[in-house]
Order: sequence, then structure tokens, then C-alpha cells
Amino acid sequence: MEGKKEIYAFDFDGTLTRRDSFIAFLCHARQTRRVVAWRALHAPLLAAAKLGLYPAGKAKERVFAHFFAGTSERDYEECGMAFAARNRALLRPAGIRAVGKAVEDGATVLIVSASQRQWVAPFFAEYCSAVTVVATEPEVSNGRLTGRFATPNCKGAEKVRRILGLFPDRESYRLTAFGDSRGDREMLAMADEAHYKPFRK
Repeated sequence: MEGKKEIYAFDFDGTLTRRDSFIAFLCHARQTRRVVAWRALHAPLLAAAKLGLYPAGKAKERVFAHFFAGTSERDYEECGMAFAARNRALLRPAGIRAVGKAVEDGATVLIVSASQRQWVAPFFAEYCSAVTVVATEPEVSNGRLTGRFATPNCKGAEKVRRILGLFPDRESYRLTAFGDSRGDREMLAMADEAHYKPFRK
């Protein structure tokens, strides 16, 4: 492996965080009672998505549209930054140390997440351009969120597709990947070194 580029790919939710950040972000951006009421009303949809009976990306997009369609892009970016600043406790310390160590060692570091860049990237602002966030992106039209996703939900095979889109010559680098769920299975399978449910101690 000598001479090959080192790439570290970290899943975010559940791997670098103690719990899913999407609901936490919703509760931060919108009143918690509104989020709870919506979840109760749409429990069958959410259950179907969890069981694989309805596409998880579509379910997430419906939730996203309900709460954020029409929001200005600037307000959404600022909300994401405020969320990260106030929710550092979401992070697993051992995971963040691993990210920092990979940066220090000169590796290319990716955070590959089904969550959105607007609230994931601010958690890694201290690393500036040394950490690249590859995530689900919201569609924006005339400066406002449409409520749709501009990219496929960055989960499962889409994680592999996005990594290969950035680094297509697979033989030119050594990939170390970290994940915690079935949504990371394909990314872990393509890695030279895979870590499942790390950073738990």
C-alpha cells in the first residue's frame, strides 16, 4: 500500500454522534412539540420506511418539505451553524479524536452522511478544508428551499457512488471506513479497512 493516498470515510449519524442528528436538528429549527405532533400523525409512514416498505429517502424528503419548504437558503445555513454550536454533546469524543488524528496524519478525510451538509459541516469547521462533507443536498430555487432534495439520499450504495465520483481511480488509494448501520454496508464493503460501530467506549 506504500505510496497510495490515504482516504478516511466516516459516517456521521450513530458513528460520530450518539444519536441521529436529523430529529435533533428538526427540534432545534422548529418547536419540539410541532415535531412530536408531526411524527405522531405520520407514524405509519415512518414505520413503513424503517421496515423498508417505503423508500427512506422519500420519507425523509416529505418530513423535510413539511418543515423547511420556502425557507431562505441563508436562514437554513445559519440555523445549521447554530445547531452545531449548541449541540457538541451529540458527538462521540473518540470519533472526533479519530477525525482529528486522520487530518493530522495528512489523510483525505470525508464525512459521508445521509444528513445534510448545512448542519453536519459546521461540526468540523475547525478543520476548514481538511474535512470534506459528502451529504444529501437540499434543492434551492431563487434563494429558497423547495422542499425537495437536489441529490439522492446519501445512504447505502449512494455513499459508494459519491466517493467514487470524487475519487474514481479506486486502485490509487487506501480507504478506511467507519459506519454503524445497514446504510453504511456498501461503503464498509468497498473499504480496505472497515470499522463497524466504533468509538463506543
